[in-house]
Amino acid sequence: MASTVRCSLATSGWSIADGDRAVLNGSVDAKPGKRYSAEVVVAYRRDDDTIDAAAYVEQIGEFETLAADQRVDLDSLWATSDVTIEGDPIAQQAVRFAILQLIWASASLAGYGVPARGLSGRTYEGHHFWDSDVFLLPFLAATHPEVARELIRYRSSMLPKARERAADLALDGALFPWRTITGDEASSFFEAGTAQFHIDADVIQGLRAYLEWNVDDETLWNLGVELAVETARMWASLGFWDKGSFHFHGVTGPDEYTVLVNDNAYTNQMARMNLRFAAEVVARMGSERPAEWESLARALNIIDGEIQAWTRIAGAIVVLRDDELGVTAQDATFLSLEPWDWSTPRHKYPLLLHYHPLVLYRRRMLKQADVVMGHFLLPEDTPLAQRRADFDYYDPITTGDSSLSPAIQSAVAAQVGRNEAAWRHFQHAATLDLMNLAKSTPSGIHLAGAAGVWLAVTRGFVGLKVDESGVTTDPNLPEGWTSVTLNLKLRGEPVRVRVERE
Repeated sequence: MASTVRCSLATSGWSIADGDRAVLNGSVDAKPGKRYSAEVVVAYRRDDDTIDAAAYVEQIGEFETLAADQRVDLDSLWATSDVTIEGDPIAQQAVRFAILQLIWASASLAGYGVPARGLSGRTYEGHHFWDSDVFLLPFLAATHPEVARELIRYRSSMLPKARERAADLALDGALFPWRTITGDEASSFFEAGTAQFHIDADVIQGLRAYLEWNVDDETLWNLGVELAVETARMWASLGFWDKGSFHFHGVTGPDEYTVLVNDNAYTNQMARMNLRFAAEVVARMGSERPAEWESLARALNIIDGEIQAWTRIAGAIVVLRDDELGVTAQDATFLSLEPWDWSTPRHKYPLLLHYHPLVLYRRRMLKQADVVMGHFLLPEDTPLAQRRADFDYYDPITTGDSSLSPAIQSAVAAQVGRNEAAWRHFQHAATLDLMNLAKSTPSGIHLAGAAGVWLAVTRGFVGLKVDESGVTTDPNLPEGWTSVTLNLKLRGEPVRVRVERE
């Protein structure tokens, strides 16, 4: 990253910093009673960009010209991205702030992913995780599909290294890295990193979100089918059969305070989706593009019975349930762990900064939504009454130590009719960076949290769903919100969805 800066105010000297910092040093001989103004322009250039940043800055027009150009660009962006909340100006500001952060972070993606903090800070050193697939991609799919498509293309470009990663772990197919920039695994803590095998299904969930909003067979055939096949192969080789059921042992779900467990509910649910999706798209490609499928099947060395095996495995994957408590078990042992001491003072949170991991792993509490996260992404898999019971059980024992969690908890609470919790979690998610609740906003915007705010409004309070027939809503608006209007893009066309309290 290179940067340069220009200042209109006459100074005695100024300098251009290197790297990602632009620093201007100078002074002016100020006169008493005289007013001075400075117009500062900063330009950043990626290392592979052919534009010369210094020359570019010198060519940029005055502020009024820049502001007018930006207004044109922003009007175009808001036309397919805006969320209008009537009756709550504070929520309105928070949601638009979140949307603008998402747009800025994903403005130029060709060949790149979206770091966890975007371009707003150095935290995570530019690495990205499942955030872009599960949180950011649904927003882009429904507002800026051309950008969402670039994220899918970026994941597809990682397949060669993902195959190498799978082979390193004695697995078939491809295993995407938990933390990466170039496709190599950059997570040094495997228990809460590489062991989150659900990353493969998260990639497929992002693809599914894109296809829900967009008719794009070319992306599906050219990129999606290979992604689906190679991730399905990973799941088929990761698990094993026992007494007629299929299990995944030694995995970590979204809850990073509970690691290396057996039959994590989120992982199993997402693996089942991944396997079924792969079988479905392969069957469809074989029917609609038989010649192309035959060529791809040869290239991927598909063997007899392999695809049928995915369907059998999906049907046998276990999602455990505790009949006594009436809840979905987060994993095979979670419900038997020693409860966390909830009298622990607030200054000891986030817990990972004050306790050894081995202390946390032995306790029954969560860093972030896990079972509830599965219900958010795949609500059709679980009856409403079960989702409500699971929310009621897991919400009180979720610490909120992850910025990813409150928006998802809000959305599911709204879906299952827990309105007080929905509003409480939404307020936390919406003000996390605006009010610096985690004391880390100067280190960068929590992009997954920003995307979560949009998801909480659209999927939670508005109850937005999209399928082959179009868009439906099931609104459950907070007190004080008289209406919500969404600007979206469906099948390439702008769509406006408005719901009111009644």
